[in-house]
Amino acid sequence: MQRVIAYVDGFNLYFGLRSQGLRGALWLDIPSLMSRFLAPGQSLVATKYFTSHLSGPPDKARRQSVYLEALASRPGVELFFGQYQTEQIRCRACGERWPVNREKMTDVNIAVELMKDAMRDRLDIAFLVSADSDLAGPVAAFRELWPAKRILAIFPPGRGSIVLERLANGKRRIRRNLVLASQMPDEVIGPDGYAKHRPPAWRSDGQGR
Repeated sequence: MQRVIAYVDGFNLYFGLRSQGLRGALWLDIPSLMSRFLAPGQSLVATKYFTSHLSGPPDKARRQSVYLEALASRPGVELFFGQYQTEQIRCRACGERWPVNREKMTDVNIAVELMKDAMRDRLDIAFLVSADSDLAGPVAAFRELWPAKRILAIFPPGRGSIVLERLANGKRRIRRNLVLASQMPDEVIGPDGYAKHRPPAWRSDGQGR
């Protein structure tokens, strides 16, 4: 049985879902979704989800927190956190500056976990869920250092990367029907033993209006 580990760029997936009108399907059971990409003779042994804690607005931060607690209850899920940093952006035309929050460390964290797992021979196949071309270097290194192992680029809805597509052993796309078929129950018992409920703003019909 070939061992598969999924590496999921949380915000890349989130914004892909939002771009395709799938806000109502954000209560996503990611291990279930990843299992739909398994071929015969393959087993999903871990799902590693990479994100950063939102500091605001409060309603978005609360929804994210509830979702992460629910997701952490799914079998084989591990969460890895980067951080947000505020940077000053300057308009070249008028010189005005304004603060912009940018997520940091997700691509680095993915690269580190991918290399550690390959080096310790924990996987035979990697599922990389992202369309971030900044991951091209780690994918190329993975292919060079462990030619017997495979890496599959799985692109979020509405997203893609020619660079990752060229470097990976293969590609897949997350289709709408797979997202809708991979939802958690509206109530999930979290790792703390308390019930986590799908946020009202995330409707279960998948229409995302």
